[in-house]
Amino acid sequence: MSTTDYSQIPTPSMCYVDFCLVPIGTGNVSVAREVAEVQKVLRASGLRHTMHSAGTTVEGSWDEVMKVIGQAHTVVHQTGAVRIQTSMRVGSRTDKAQTAEQKVKRVQDILAKDEQSA
Repeated sequence: MSTTDYSQIPTPSMCYVDFCLVPIGTGNVSVAREVAEVQKVLRASGLRHTMHSAGTTVEGSWDEVMKVIGQAHTVVHQTGAVRIQTSMRVGSRTDKAQTAEQKVKRVQDILAKDEQSA
């Protein structure tokens, strides 16, 4: 029998989350207004974030990132959306600090090197 106090396990110090928040039942196929509200919340948070065509990547401490995604839900609910469905991909690592921008640059550097040698 385990004696681990699971309530005391810390969350990772840093993470990145790629998320797509979708309001359901608004009667409108466009979600641009809701996305704009989410972006306002992210900007106010001070966390590093990058919007793309199918969602947003946000980086920071686990607790801060999860909090801002919850705040994004709240502001979209405040626009009148009764239901929201969000999908997330979450990454964390302990061997080094690496931003999403650095991850993309690493692949771009490999592609550039391959193009030069071709």
